[in-house]
Amino acid sequence: MDFSLNEEQELFRSAVRKYLKDLGGTGTARATIRGDDEPARAAASGLAEMGINAIPVPEQQDGLGLGALDLVPVFEETGRVLLPGLQLETLALAVPLITNYGTEEQKKRWLPLAASGESAFSVAWYETGRSLFPETFACTATRIDNRYELSGVKTLVPVTGSPDLFIVGAEAPGGTSLFLVEASEAASVRPLSCLDETQLPAELSFRNAHAELLGEPGKGQDMLREALLHFNTALVSGMVGGMDELVKITAEYAKIRVQFNQPIGRFQAIKHRIVDMKLDLETARSLSHYAAWAVETGADDRIAAVHSARSFASRAYIKAAGDSIQIHGGIGFTEELDCHLYLKRARYWDHYFGSVRDSRKAAAGSLGWHTRQTADAAPVS
Repeated sequence: MDFSLNEEQELFRSAVRKYLKDLGGTGTARATIRGDDEPARAAASGLAEMGINAIPVPEQQDGLGLGALDLVPVFEETGRVLLPGLQLETLALAVPLITNYGTEEQKKRWLPLAASGESAFSVAWYETGRSLFPETFACTATRIDNRYELSGVKTLVPVTGSPDLFIVGAEAPGGTSLFLVEASEAASVRPLSCLDETQLPAELSFRNAHAELLGEPGKGQDMLREALLHFNTALVSGMVGGMDELVKITAEYAKIRVQFNQPIGRFQAIKHRIVDMKLDLETARSLSHYAAWAVETGADDRIAAVHSARSFASRAYIKAAGDSIQIHGGIGFTEELDCHLYLKRARYWDHYFGSVRDSRKAAAGSLGWHTRQTADAAPVS
């Protein structure tokens, strides 16, 4: 099977890459770090005009009705320049949730806004002291007549780009459920510090906020698990884009940095490390493309494919960023170069909506390795 992107997808990638390059590459990320979010807003608006927001939205809601493979070049290129924003959360997490579980009224109201780029969505799931999939939430939703009122505190909520809608996990009479809550309903938004300064997580407080039930009561965790297949596929694409740029800038530096009267790229210690980075990049790319294909086609092994890709790419991205800094030497530790920006993003994504351990556990569970007992079976770490 050929899982490479087709000609149209590669042409679209070229257009996205050129647009982001014309905006200054990582300059948008650096502007966000300085506190200027206008370049990121302009970039998001321009990408929406190019049609990236319409890719995963069904045609009935003014979208293109395309699949996960068509998002691969988009997120590879946004990951290449470390673009701040909510494209990942909106297109690869919120849109699949609303598309698959929303009522016709909810789809009609929110999906066209996502397709046009008028609105950005985020997910408020984590609570302090609780894991990705806790037994219960402290945040509660109470049903009053035909509506719900939601109260509680959520942490590590992505708010870069000012989302208009939050998908919130809360305990309801039927169990853990998902709710749509407009941003204006939040009682308070407290910014949190973050290793990756291009990201703006926050702590959200809700007090009797008006909320709409999304999907069936008590199915919140199952719905999120399924949506995370789309999300992790897109996340790995972003990692691949970052790794690709790291290999490029590191190889170029090894050609021009002279030591002992010759480029350092001629030394085995350098060239072998760059080759290892390239090998990890191509492995991650192959896993990423297959995961996207598996999600788009509903393949039986899509859970193992997605989580295997995430667990490998997460560690490979961190290693590539670290090796790039080492090869650049002393200047690699300074803010003058972009190496540290990629390392911070790699570390941030390493535990973003799950970790390598979570992915390995999910992959092993989907393959039955936790339940099948054999005499010579090796323990799963």
